[in-house]
Amino acid sequence: MEETDNNQNESQQEAGDNTTGQDVPQPESSNDMDFQNRIPLEELKRTTSAIKKELAKVIVGQEGFIELLIVSLLVDGHVLIEGVPGIAKTITAKLFAKTLKTGFSRIQFTPDLMPSDILGTSIFNVKISEFEFKKGPIFSNIVLIDEINRAPAKTQAAMFETMEERQVTMDGTTYPMGSPFMVLATQNPIEQEGTYALPEAQLDRFLFKIKVAYPSLEEEVKIIQTHHDRKGQKVQEEVKDVVSPEQLKDFRSKIQHVVVAEKIVRYIAEIINKTRNHPHLYLGASPRASIATLNAAKAFAAISGRDFVTPEDVKKALVPVLNHRIILTPEREMEGTTPENVVQMITESVEIPR
Repeated sequence: MEETDNNQNESQQEAGDNTTGQDVPQPESSNDMDFQNRIPLEELKRTTSAIKKELAKVIVGQEGFIELLIVSLLVDGHVLIEGVPGIAKTITAKLFAKTLKTGFSRIQFTPDLMPSDILGTSIFNVKISEFEFKKGPIFSNIVLIDEINRAPAKTQAAMFETMEERQVTMDGTTYPMGSPFMVLATQNPIEQEGTYALPEAQLDRFLFKIKVAYPSLEEEVKIIQTHHDRKGQKVQEEVKDVVSPEQLKDFRSKIQHVVVAEKIVRYIAEIINKTRNHPHLYLGASPRASIATLNAAKAFAAISGRDFVTPEDVKKALVPVLNHRIILTPEREMEGTTPENVVQMITESVEIPR
């Protein structure tokens, strides 16, 4: 009996040690749980689901597209959306902006659009005998630029400072943009008539380039049936705003504290570095791509309810981060190789951290 009691006492002592986290192998788990409590992600995860639910009232499918829009918003990035006309690029971006309690403006880019049409211009005020700056439509929180690659290079260049530094300088005066500030730009494939290829420097300002494909057969059946069932009703008006600027600021702060292990940082660096000497690429990715991948991976982890980044989070971010930042060699481009193919090849060649 004494031996049994001693064993029970030893077991109880071990259990007590596990509880306090002293002199036992379990303290790391205990610390992880404490750390998760310091980064509460439940509200962020709930809000992400709410945004998806609101958009699902109108948009059929496009789950990956919508998730990338949410991630970009959470890490303060701009998004370039590419696809053929008629696949709901513009309506998805417009309804996504509607889920936010912020200002919204839309600019239709055309070949005759001038920089002042976007940024604004100085107008002489007769009453005060001074020039006044009249702000253009770019001064909003969520800016939807439709068919961005239909405007000439001069107008494209006007967007550089606005997208990178969140400000507009006009006549020696700097006008800061409001917060949040996010550009959602749609473009048609450059092979189509009347389009201009965006310069590499401008492409690099976009966090993601999202390529939107045609819907599947089942999704198209649902699109047609849903349109028929509406009987002309505009359900777009039923989409409600679910995120305030204050909430967004709080979410962004939480994402900054998501844990990234040193081996994950090295994993990202190795992948980006391989783009610079890959035989299929004429131009590799810059350190800005490394930082974009890191930030996006942290957001993917956070919306999944995790306070640490995994290799899978990195893989999710790689294609949309890199497909507009790398340039194929002419030979590979003529063979039909795509940037996505090369990113996949590079990812498979780098050992996954354990």
